[in-house]
Amino acid sequence: MVNPIKVFQDDDSGAVTVDWVVLSAAVIGMGLVALKPIAFSTESATSKVSTDVSSVPVGFENQ
Repeated sequence: MVNPIKVFQDDDSGAVTVDWVVLSAAVIGMGLVALKPIAFSTESATSKVSTDVSSVPVGFENQ
């Protein structure tokens, strides 16, 4: 008779799913770590552009 513990130990049918979940979580985590500094510098640049654009006169008043 086959030992049930040995059968359970040799069964790896769900291992690929677990590997993909771990790999996906690692890729998403590294992406978030890389995105954080970029997001803060973009916000700062956007604020500067907004200030410059709002100071430009609009219309035909200066002609």
